[in-house]
Amino acid sequence: MLSDADYFMVETGDSILDLQAIFGNANPVYIEIGSGKGEFISTYPRFHPEWNFLGFEVRGKRIRNCLKKLSPAVNSNVRLVERAVNASISQYIAPESIAGAFIQHPDPWPKKKHHRRRLIQQDLLNSLAGILVPDATIQVSTDHQEYANWIVEEFLTSPHFISIYEEVMQEEPNLDNHVVTWFEREQARMGYPPNYMLFRKI
Repeated sequence: MLSDADYFMVETGDSILDLQAIFGNANPVYIEIGSGKGEFISTYPRFHPEWNFLGFEVRGKRIRNCLKKLSPAVNSNVRLVERAVNASISQYIAPESIAGAFIQHPDPWPKKKHHRRRLIQQDLLNSLAGILVPDATIQVSTDHQEYANWIVEEFLTSPHFISIYEEVMQEEPNLDNHVVTWFEREQARMGYPPNYMLFRKI
């Protein structure tokens, strides 16, 4: 009998992942970059059993937290990858094979000398544009205002994306069945409400 880790964990290398074999079907695949404590990846997919979800998280402790919230009987359309996402994602995800992406509260790396470590950079956006299907959306949220401004500039500078909304930063979630993560709740409680952004691949 498979353990939950054996069921949910996906190993990646330099070869392209066979998403249809991983999920056992040809349903659209969405990715979450940074699954954190697992609130989103364990909850949102239940509202969309017709979709598959691949969650990426680099920290082993957070992967274990995610696994505690997942059950093969309830979350059969979820898989996890223990790997940092960067521009190399296009080396193991096939072109135009991903239906959409969720990036919630990425590390803002607030010190200027650390800005190069920020997730949202042009090289990543170029790679994401390559793996996303046409008209796919990327939902991004952050409670860090300066990073929100950075994210908007990076996306609007990219030739691959436009904002769904004329007012790029939204105060209300732009998803159906919004899942409030632990981090979002704690930051809002301390007076740092999130900004929500939704971009479309063009």
